[in-house]
Amino acid sequence: MLYWALIFFVVAVIAGLFGFGGIAAASSGVAQILFVLFLVLFLATLVIRLVRGTW
Repeated sequence: MLYWALIFFVVAVIAGLFGFGGIAAASSGVAQILFVLFLVLFLATLVIRLVRGTW
């Protein structure tokens, strides 16, 4: 999921450089959502592993 967030970020940067504002804004929004989702899932997995004692 972090991979996809980075891909959308790169697309947003490239689109911004070429002046495609709408595509850059959409890609940036998707990248932000995916990054936050990745962080939430990572933290949830970390907490579950610590509670179960499998670390």
